[in-house]
Amino acid sequence: MDRTGTTSRRTFVAGAAAVGGATALGALPAGAAQAAPARPAADAPSVAVLGGGVAGLTAAHELAERGFKVTVYERRALGGKARSMDVPGSAKGNRKPLPGEHGFRFIPGIYHNLPDTMRRIPFPGNANGVWDNLIAPPEMMFARSGGREEMRMPIPWPGHQPPNLDLDDIRRMLTGLLETALNLPLHEIAYFVNRVLVFFTSCDERRNSTWEKTPWWEFVRAARMSKEYQRILAVGVTRNIVATKAEEASTRTVGTLGEAFVFNALGQGADGPPDRILNAPTNEAWIDPWVAHLRTLGVEFKMGWTVRDMKTAGGRISATVIEDPAGLRQSVVADHYVSAIPVEHARRTWNAEMRSLDPQLTRADKLETDWMTGIQFYLTERPKMVDGHVNLIDSPWSLTGIAQAGHWKGRDFPAVYGDGVAVECLSVDISEWDKPGILYGKTAKQCTREEVAKEVWAQLKAALNDTGKTVLKDSTLHSWFLDPGVDGLGTPNPTNEDELLIHPCGTLHNRPSAATKIPNFYLAGDYVAVDIDLATMEGANASARQAVNALLDRVGSDAARCTVKGLHKIPAIETLKRHDRTRWKLGLRNALDVG
Repeated sequence: MDRTGTTSRRTFVAGAAAVGGATALGALPAGAAQAAPARPAADAPSVAVLGGGVAGLTAAHELAERGFKVTVYERRALGGKARSMDVPGSAKGNRKPLPGEHGFRFIPGIYHNLPDTMRRIPFPGNANGVWDNLIAPPEMMFARSGGREEMRMPIPWPGHQPPNLDLDDIRRMLTGLLETALNLPLHEIAYFVNRVLVFFTSCDERRNSTWEKTPWWEFVRAARMSKEYQRILAVGVTRNIVATKAEEASTRTVGTLGEAFVFNALGQGADGPPDRILNAPTNEAWIDPWVAHLRTLGVEFKMGWTVRDMKTAGGRISATVIEDPAGLRQSVVADHYVSAIPVEHARRTWNAEMRSLDPQLTRADKLETDWMTGIQFYLTERPKMVDGHVNLIDSPWSLTGIAQAGHWKGRDFPAVYGDGVAVECLSVDISEWDKPGILYGKTAKQCTREEVAKEVWAQLKAALNDTGKTVLKDSTLHSWFLDPGVDGLGTPNPTNEDELLIHPCGTLHNRPSAATKIPNFYLAGDYVAVDIDLATMEGANASARQAVNALLDRVGSDAARCTVKGLHKIPAIETLKRHDRTRWKLGLRNALDVG
């Protein structure tokens, strides 16, 4: 191989065979015996993967299986926003520290690319690798405040056993369902269903133009509807799921996600149930086994290294400038570079020369991020709450949460974690940081860390303890942990190291492709254009696969391309979309669009 990056097809074929051939490339069924991995050849082409989150680890995985020499440079912690982390000073005796996290992991059945990767990560005793560590909560709940009953719903799926319900549970479930439904006038329910069907039957051209430019609030005509309609079907859907405001969120993004979940709930083209979580803290169940597997494939990890700049020469990347753990800057040279850093950090490393070579890098400056960060409450008693996720519809800070430890079967939480007193980890995501709370009347950003914890706890109790049951007791609150990526709370300049990409109108057209016009530079991350138009681990995984495929195409490799599976399509709906394409070309509305 010459050092310009031109590699013979034979070199790549040999490299792929060296790491297990078809098995390593995912061609054999899950659980099949795999050949022992081998490290890349000494003259294998080198790739610097910049960033060790889900996108970076996926790129490293796919490249290593194809015989590349891969080095991952990560400034902080492998796994990125997906990782779990130790709560400092929480371990006593021989126990592990309490597990904290940026936010609870949620891996729905609409994902296909990420589960494929998980099946290829070995885990002791699991035929399907770490994928077998996914479990499906049997129910979910929408909790209401102000004395209104919660709406608790089972998630039907093969293998699920109905929850054990008593008469009071049934009464509450029916009351919650009827209260929610009857608070919405029938004509509003009918209208919303019609809007959903309009989107489902809209052709891609209409979605990418008209609906990409239309806010969800406007699409569902929220301004004309009741307060309940606005809270549940406009604000609730966008803020709690895609962490963006209904008045700004692209209808294309919200609608595409909603469509996928409806198909998933109907069992159409799903990898599994609509709601799946891990059966242990994320690093134990997934990230640590993944890193260990990548090391066996020859991947090298450089921890504490921060990308500062890129150097160019002859229209290519000639080196990346990285600050090492000692604070010294040095140039790192590789044949290829995959930028797998979150967009708000990555674009600081794209200099003027790079932007002139590829204008899409400049367009990415228009992408927006917002705060969505988790807090964990450790309890000395397991609360009698839903066996799955709970969405607190009326909470000012748009809270969602799950009591996790009860799902970690086979793990005696107090015997394994912390000081032996805490028995449960209630993990909560805060999606709204700019609205006043109920305890201090301040936004989350204006609160100190302690005030954030007290405010979230108060909002949880307001939703869960308001109908005669005391689900959460102050006496059982052991401790709490707020993501350390959030800093400066309660000061004029709060910061968040781990913001979330949001999707206001027009976002789609500013998302770059994985392949750039710089011949040896590629992008991977949840901001890159992929089929699932949402900031997700699935998007990060799919974009990394696209980046690797672009690299293979550029060098003319014969190695098998990464599979990149899109969202499921239903033939009957596709037929209606083709009909709508004709109407769109004629300048006509969708046939179901009554305005």
